[in-house]
Amino acid sequence: MQSSVSYADIATAHERIKPYINRTPVFTSGFFSVQTSAEVFFKCENMQRVGAFKIRGAVNAVFSLNEDELKNGVLTHSSGNHAQALALAAKMRGTKAYIVMPDNAPQVKVDAVRSYGGEVIFCEPTLEARETNAQRVQDETGAVFIHPYDHPRIIAGQGTAFKELFEETGTLDYIFAPIGGGGLMSGTSIAAKHLCPGIRVIGCEPQGADDAYRSFQSGELIPSINPQTSADGLLTSMSELTFSILRKNVDEIITVGEKEIITAMRLFWERMKLVIEPSAAVSIAVMLNMKEKLKGKKVGVIICGGNVDLERALLLMTANK
Repeated sequence: MQSSVSYADIATAHERIKPYINRTPVFTSGFFSVQTSAEVFFKCENMQRVGAFKIRGAVNAVFSLNEDELKNGVLTHSSGNHAQALALAAKMRGTKAYIVMPDNAPQVKVDAVRSYGGEVIFCEPTLEARETNAQRVQDETGAVFIHPYDHPRIIAGQGTAFKELFEETGTLDYIFAPIGGGGLMSGTSIAAKHLCPGIRVIGCEPQGADDAYRSFQSGELIPSINPQTSADGLLTSMSELTFSILRKNVDEIITVGEKEIITAMRLFWERMKLVIEPSAAVSIAVMLNMKEKLKGKKVGVIICGGNVDLERALLLMTANK
């Protein structure tokens, strides 16, 4: 498998996945534009199939496989959104999906994986447990392993969200996107730097899961150890592949605290009338913290997903009033 990703890969991925994904809307907001004195565009992947951008990479990866490769199914480990996406992509190709999930994954995401026909295998909530169980399942089934982010075709698929954003907005001055394992930001940064050479690419991360920020500052890949954040989609460590892409294309990584994340989520719910998850709110919180630099600029924000346990979200927002 190739070890790098180009804009040409993203363009190819977009043609491959178009029949199977939603072309999600790009919304503007008078409130957020006034708050930042900028022209703000939200690429709303919370309105994507499976409720998150992950379907883009999953469909690209699964539909790149031939029938012989698919005969024993596909496999991954994921805390939620990639799990749902791979299960649905496998269903569309008529093959089996095995999903290793941590036993503390949000129930709404577990239920969604099962609704798409995926077989859930629970494990302890550590990367070691995920990888060990995934290897065991692969040995038993012969399924093709598709990593949530350390995979060129996953990254290429995720980059299609920015491509669509650009097609509707034209050149942007800033793009904000969250960083967990780095797949979304890798694809976004490749597309952004190709389509808008002067753009500032801003990676967004919770302070309680700031391994990308620390890696970026040190120049060495630092794993995520015992992350603590409500943004459960951003708990994973980057890979050598995603870190190398981020080092090349990302201009800055900025972290925000839990109160800022939940406040941003609440504002988006109230002002946009759209449900987003805490991981998506991280980028909004960073944007609001940077508002002094954004005056008069044209700004894009990737809203990565909307898969949230509503009761938990309401408790978080109530506690952070």
